[in-house]
Amino acid sequence: MDRTVGIGLQDFEKVRMKKIFYIDKTHFIKEWWEANDDVTLIARPRRFGKTLNMSMLEKFFSVKYAGRNELFEGLSIWKEEKYRRLQGTYPVVLLSFASIKENTFAEARKSICRTIEEQFNKHDYLLKGCLLNEKEKEFYQEVTAYMSDSTASAALRSLTDFLSRYYGKRVIILLDEYDTPLQESYVNGYWDEMASLIRSMLNAAFKSNPYLERAVMTGITRVSKESIFSDLNNLEVVTTTSDKYEVAFGFTEEEVFAALDEYGMSDRQVDVKRWYDGFTFGNRTDIYNPWSVINYLSKGKLRAYWANTSSNSLVGKLIQEGTKDVKVSFEKLFSGEHLYTQIDEQIVYNMLDEDEAAIWSLLLAGGYLKVIKVGEHSETGFSSTALNCELAITNLEVRLMFGGMIHGWFAGNLSNYNAFIKALLLGDIDAMNDYMNEVTQAMFSYFDTGKNPSKKEPERFYHGFVLGLMVELADRYIITSNRESGFGRYDVMMEPKQQNDDAMILEFKVQNNRYEESLSDTVEAALKQIEAQKYEAVLVAKGIAKERIRRYGFAFRGSEVLIGAN
Repeated sequence: MDRTVGIGLQDFEKVRMKKIFYIDKTHFIKEWWEANDDVTLIARPRRFGKTLNMSMLEKFFSVKYAGRNELFEGLSIWKEEKYRRLQGTYPVVLLSFASIKENTFAEARKSICRTIEEQFNKHDYLLKGCLLNEKEKEFYQEVTAYMSDSTASAALRSLTDFLSRYYGKRVIILLDEYDTPLQESYVNGYWDEMASLIRSMLNAAFKSNPYLERAVMTGITRVSKESIFSDLNNLEVVTTTSDKYEVAFGFTEEEVFAALDEYGMSDRQVDVKRWYDGFTFGNRTDIYNPWSVINYLSKGKLRAYWANTSSNSLVGKLIQEGTKDVKVSFEKLFSGEHLYTQIDEQIVYNMLDEDEAAIWSLLLAGGYLKVIKVGEHSETGFSSTALNCELAITNLEVRLMFGGMIHGWFAGNLSNYNAFIKALLLGDIDAMNDYMNEVTQAMFSYFDTGKNPSKKEPERFYHGFVLGLMVELADRYIITSNRESGFGRYDVMMEPKQQNDDAMILEFKVQNNRYEESLSDTVEAALKQIEAQKYEAVLVAKGIAKERIRRYGFAFRGSEVLIGAN
């Protein structure tokens, strides 16, 4: 009888006792324990089994689960006598920041403090007898959702002290999704306050804590040492390019194909690989997204399961508000090309508005991009930890997610946008002008954010507009932008996939008041540039007749647009 495929189960005990489909990752216990690292930070994309693995560590080491052989029998960790004796022998504190997603610092701080208070409530047996003196008992009672900063900073360290005394052994701390409140603080504008709070708590709990046996933190990103971990010299950091724990999170291809065999889906390997493969950890390629694979095993339908589990608001914000260069690089990625850039796996959130490479670093950590090749450390990078990398969009599921995100940019003005595309395909210049002006009036304000508003830097708008074309016309055209052709660079080239469609070259120009009295003059200058620079050379070389190549000049003045054709 097939094991039941359970969706969203993150409690190891429940998975094992209910005989839920599970791929054995208990080798992670041995690998981590024998590494003998003091404090380990593991960064992996969301929904990659981090929480289930942390639950597994708790059930294996915690004294509360001593003698629970049935949880591990038949799994790889139970084959060695050494580890059978180790099970259930340590006090363990497991807490998660996954739900800390408030819009204000005050509410987020309260949620973090309440999470710590819940840990103290679980161990209130410590208040009985004379284990703690009166001052310590008084401190214990002060740990609430409204505790002072000094109490919040010292709380976890103090709890390890109390538990260590009670059990006569040092304590293991497991902190899941440590960076969720940090990401939310960046999006909602209270980064400095949150970074200060997290820094003080982690330093007190993990730095030179004599009551700490070991600790594991998980998250999506490695927040920069300067921001959070400046005082932690005992921190072992494992990122997507690290060799450690390569197959402990996510499914290998062998594991996925074995699961497909188990559920009678052996003929689906190619489709599942195309949709859900593509992640790379260390030297291991062909790591699959576990959330999507499990959903596919349950439902049997190819869908964007992982991409739809989050609002992806930060990703959308970074690309939407990004500079022209960010959008051009993303256009290349979206069209299937590779991006050669520097990345730094130490995410510095306050650099995201200023440094393009910081954006790609975040998208890589989040699983939206994959590493094709890692080069050497850069001597000219934006930090001493920068790497030269070749990146690509991870897989079809992620590409579809990006397409939906770009489509959503135009959702508020979708009827006019679709009407413009229809007019473009028909070659109806009057309708193109009418609808394009309707679109730009609405969309300039949408892109009019960040330090370089669209009206001052209109390239940010029209490259976002080009991304929209790439999504809406992907079935009929190969769309490229800002590339070399002939003697210069064109803005947009639309190469038809069908013989009955015309090719198109679109040149965007902002009116130069010193040389052009009207938008008509700017349109004429754009069309002359197309001819003079012989932009059609690439299309002609591919066998497209010149008479099947349409040339359009787009002239911008603020949010006003005039389109002309030769």
